[in-house]
Amino acid sequence: MNRKSVSTGSPYESIVGFSRAVRVGNIIAVGGTAPMGPDGKNFAPGDVTAQARRCFEISAFALEQLGAGLEDVVRTRIFITRHADWEAVAKVHGEFFHDIRPASTIMQVTSFIDPEWLIETEIDAVIVEPYS
Repeated sequence: MNRKSVSTGSPYESIVGFSRAVRVGNIIAVGGTAPMGPDGKNFAPGDVTAQARRCFEISAFALEQLGAGLEDVVRTRIFITRHADWEAVAKVHGEFFHDIRPASTIMQVTSFIDPEWLIETEIDAVIVEPYS
């Protein structure tokens, strides 16, 4: 089976040794996605809504690089540091996935690698047509 990986330029990808997303056959896993700006710096410190939107935008870009789209997403995982943010984050999730309705989990964690991150996301996708 073919394996293809994509990087989105996060400085953590080379430090940790991971890819933003990996496609094997018709399955794509998008790894933990933090709110990083195109410049590699933290995006919208203190604004969980903007950070959530940025995480999903990064993931959508990674999916596109691997021949998929949001419509192929079957599962999302959302990690937040402040319980009170869940509704704001859920609304952003709905902007991206309202009609797709993947299986989803939202959970609170203690912290992330960078304390300015309020959210991190993961996405799994399955493409109906096999990868060639």
